[in-house]
Amino acid sequence: MTIRARFTLWYAAILCFSLLLVAGLSYYEFHKEKSADSDEDSEAVFKTVLWGGLPAAIFGLIGGWFLMHKTFQPIRALTQAAQKIDEDNLHEQLPRSKNGDELDRLTEVFNKMTHRLEQSFHRIRDFTLDASHELKTPLTILHGQLETALSNGGYKPEQREFLASQLDEVQRLARIVDGLALLTKADAGQVTLAKAPVRLDELVHEAFADAAMLAQTQQIKVSLKRLEELTVLGDRDRLRQLLLNLSDNAIKYNVREGTVAFDLSKGDHHAELLVTNTGPGIAPANLPCVFNRFFRGDAAHNRSIEGCGLGLSVAQWIVRAHNGTIFIKSGQNQETKVIVRLPL
Repeated sequence: MTIRARFTLWYAAILCFSLLLVAGLSYYEFHKEKSADSDEDSEAVFKTVLWGGLPAAIFGLIGGWFLMHKTFQPIRALTQAAQKIDEDNLHEQLPRSKNGDELDRLTEVFNKMTHRLEQSFHRIRDFTLDASHELKTPLTILHGQLETALSNGGYKPEQREFLASQLDEVQRLARIVDGLALLTKADAGQVTLAKAPVRLDELVHEAFADAAMLAQTQQIKVSLKRLEELTVLGDRDRLRQLLLNLSDNAIKYNVREGTVAFDLSKGDHHAELLVTNTGPGIAPANLPCVFNRFFRGDAAHNRSIEGCGLGLSVAQWIVRAHNGTIFIKSGQNQETKVIVRLPL
């Protein structure tokens, strides 16, 4: 129930109580002065309340409702404006009445708070971007040194295994840095897409072939159900990155001898891609968080699975940058379905 409705009910209850109180006092006074004519007194009191008090109460109720409507209208406008604020439009100011009342001062406090939040987001974004750039150089050097060491002879098998493990970790850290840099640049609006007609069915077929090769080690069966010839307007490299991320997730978060299925079909003015895998599923409580950065679900389950929790975040950004939608349907110990829709 809204505040205005509560105030209206309270106001109506007070008016009814006041009306009954006036009627009771009037009857008491008439009865005290003219106890012999009690019937006439009751009729007089009834007429007074009916023709005088009741219209006054109705008029007061309508007037009170109108006044409360006018009073709460600025609060309603302020609420609607505040609901539209997110991290992308913190620079927008809430409208102020500038009459110096409590609501105007509250609006000023909100505007100052969003300004401070915007500055904090900018500092975090700048720090992440600067740190990503600074980390790339030493990671590139480490990667080159480890590859050179592995290419040279003279190492025992256990030493070569240790160097290969270190190289894997450096590559994983490099992927994290690249993902963070991409998402941070995207947040700052520094990433531009090369929009051109792209045959989506060709990219899906390539992703299917790559997934079939990656899935061999876990004996996962990869199938291609439908592949309709569809063209979208987008960045070919980013769309390929999207498909690689979805394929990689479908294989990593799967069971041995499981299945992965690709399905590309035409919807109403959009291409619909469905990637299904037979993994352990995603708990309903975790579904709203799957696109959050660094979120990887059950930590105990994911300890043995390589990844950094940025793949779906990058995938979501690529889809949104192409004016599309992406969502996931899953449940505990159920199939996981990733649905991507891109405008044709």
